[in-house]
This record gives sequence, structure tokens and C-alpha cells, in this order.
Amino acid sequence: PMSCSNPCSPRALPQVAALERQIFDFLGYQWAPILANFLHIMAVILGIFGTIQYRSRYLMMYAVWLVLWVGWNAFIICFYLEVGRLSQDRDFIMTFNTSLHRSWWMENGPGCLVTPVLNSNLAPEDHHVITVSGCLLDYQYIEVVSSATQIFLALFGFVYACYVSKVFLEEEDSFDFIGGFDSYGYQAPQKTSHLQLQPLYT
Repeated sequence: PMSCSNPCSPRALPQVAALERQIFDFLGYQWAPILANFLHIMAVILGIFGTIQYRSRYLMMYAVWLVLWVGWNAFIICFYLEVGRLSQDRDFIMTFNTSLHRSWWMENGPGCLVTPVLNSNLAPEDHHVITVSGCLLDYQYIEVVSSATQIFLALFGFVYACYVSKVFLEEEDSFDFIGGFDSYGYQAPQKTSHLQLQPLYT
């Protein structure tokens, strides 16, 4: 049977990080990241299953997804840093333009003090205006750090998936089935062209 020591141990850290991110995106009603996080969790489960079951094809699929995951997180970093023409005040990509919700960390970041602005004419219907002050770290940078962490874990997972799938493929190539025809020179019994009759005495 195939054997693999440390490379075969499932990695739970990417899934824990994805679950943590999914929770905060749910709290902030960030629908686009919620969908992406769900797909990522499924991909991590697929990678763990491929590791445990010695399926190199699943690990390759996981590696391909990680490339897309790195691209998505790079876009999130550019979005919150407003690179190019991206603007948080104008673009509501994270909510599919269905609401004005922002990141959960905007109001709940470390040290943030939220003050409602009463009688404001700037608020759309069913919304209210607030001011946020005193944050030790702005929510944009918290989201950037979170995405950067995901990129780091994805790069590590990509190298891990490629290495383990390579190990599995090499072991599959060198593995001989017990009783194989080529390995043991097995030959099927020859059929006799005629039956030899023996006299029968009673």
C-alpha cells in the first residue's frame, strides 16, 4: 500500500481561517465574499479528502482553485485600498449592489466609537448616518490583512497540493499489484486439445 508521512496529514488551518472570515462577512452582509468563502471551504474539504484518499486529481483541482482564490483576495486588497478607479463610496461590489452595507469591522473594529447622526438628510430610506472615531486600526486595513493572510495560506496550500499530488503520482507509477501478470510472469493454464481417456474397471 502507498505510504506517506507528514505530507499526507490534513491541514485544518486554511479551513479555520475561511470559516472565521465567513462569519464576519455574514455579519457585514457582504454577499460576494460569502459566496467566494463558501466555494473556498468546499475546495479545502476536497483537498483534504484528496489527501486522505490518495487522490492526486482532487489535489490538482484544489491547486487550480487556489490560483483563483489568490486572484480574488488580491482584488479585495485593491478594492479596500481603492487602487485605480475602485471606490468604496461608489462601488458596492461586495453586496452585489443590493445594499449599502459595509464591512462589519467598520463599526466593530478595535477601539471604534460609533455615534449616530440624528436628523440627517443624507441618509437614504431605511438607513441612518453614523460617525466612527477612535479606531485603533481602520476597517480597510483589517480587511487587507485578512486577505493577505488568505493569500499566504493559499500559496502554502498550492505548494503543498502540488508536492503531495506529485508524491501520489510517483507511488502510483511504481506500485505493482500483487499477483500482477507482468510482475510475477503469471501464465494462464493451457487448454488441452483433447481429453485423455482412461479405462474404467468395475
